[in-house]
Amino acid sequence: MKPVYLPQGHNDFLWAAAGSPRGLLALWLIAINLVTFFVFGIDKWKAKRKETRESTRRVPEKTLFLLSALGGSVGALLGMRVWRHKTLHRTFRFGIPAILALQILLPLGLWVYFTLN
Repeated sequence: MKPVYLPQGHNDFLWAAAGSPRGLLALWLIAINLVTFFVFGIDKWKAKRKETRESTRRVPEKTLFLLSALGGSVGALLGMRVWRHKTLHRTFRFGIPAILALQILLPLGLWVYFTLN
């Protein structure tokens, strides 16, 4: 039976909640993908508002790409599909899937490299 990790100090709460660094990574990926998905939706909502377009600041494209690069590429792709946002921009049509491919292939390649050596 695997021992349960109980927090010893106030900084150990995340380790107790997640259970391991892999658990923390999973929590991070869930959170960043949800945030990215909803940021795409908010930006689409702001783009559709016509009456207060000058007072409504849009989300910069750099921010959308940064959220994708920080692990939210799946949320970005889902946001593009669900909200129908940024689907005509070539940089998003090819850039977001390229980021996702790198996020899959880089850890996979490192894992293969270190398990074979």
